[in-house]
Amino acid sequence: QVQLVESGGGVVQAGGSLRLSCAASGIILSINAMGWYRQAPGKQRELVADITSGTRTNYADSVKGRFTISRDNAKNTLYLQMNSLKPEDTAVYYCKARIIGLDYSAVDYWGQGTQVTVSL
Repeated sequence: QVQLVESGGGVVQAGGSLRLSCAASGIILSINAMGWYRQAPGKQRELVADITSGTRTNYADSVKGRFTISRDNAKNTLYLQMNSLKPEDTAVYYCKARIIGLDYSAVDYWGQGTQVTVSL
């Protein structure tokens, strides 16, 4: 059984910073791509940023220059440093990981989500 557990969400004023973490646990041979997604009320879930196992990164235009995605492969942990937060960044943030099991199958797992609220 694999679990992804996010932490680090909260309430912050516009212009502030937060750091999200997502720790993967369970029977894991390796982890391929990992990513952060977000879903605001009444909107579809959207990609915020993702990172390959080789640390190549990709960002949504709306967060480029403000957010930084990183990972610690030794700890099976994904991070999202969010700076210069705006009210429009308010959403539930989810992590996703493509995990390789002992049978070499690749399965996408999602975390339970963490709320980020940016106030004026």
